[in-house]
Amino acid sequence: MKQQHAKIRIIAGDLRGRRIACTVSDDLRPTPDAVRQALFSILGDAVPERPFFDVFAGTGAVGLEAISRGAKSTTFIERDFALANQIGENLTEFHVAERGRVSRADVYRWVERWQPITEEPVNVFLSPPFADLTRRVEDFLALVAALRGKIPVGSTLTVQAELGFPEAQLPGDGWERRAYGRNLLLIWVRTS
Repeated sequence: MKQQHAKIRIIAGDLRGRRIACTVSDDLRPTPDAVRQALFSILGDAVPERPFFDVFAGTGAVGLEAISRGAKSTTFIERDFALANQIGENLTEFHVAERGRVSRADVYRWVERWQPITEEPVNVFLSPPFADLTRRVEDFLALVAALRGKIPVGSTLTVQAELGFPEAQLPGDGWERRAYGRNLLLIWVRTS
């Protein structure tokens, strides 16, 4: 597996222009700048003062962007030890460690156990690795269904996938679809 060092720029907010140092491999799907920009433009006022969950966090770029844009807190869920450590180091380096929590866990097990602490709305972002979008599709769709049932009213659930992902199989109705090149953002808001 080929690895390379990269620096991902935070686009807006308090940390604007800061660069996230990370090591990426062929299995990792960092969210492109344009897709992150689109995501946060769509979420808009739903980000400030709300908890944010960066599930399959990878580099942590999306969760750090959420902190930069005023999220109350961000929980990063990442199984890979090295990636989780890099997220923690970036939180410390950017002096925002009190607003971020890194949970080094298997995402599927984490979702089984997770329960929101309060009924306040949250933002949940899922950007699974290539393997989960191709070889674990049924497991991933079950994970999405579980989260839909757990998040409080007013919360958003966003899946970042790629063209070819069986989006018609996403559980329930009301998914908004946005395409950016080969990247897809599939967004659902819990209304009741």
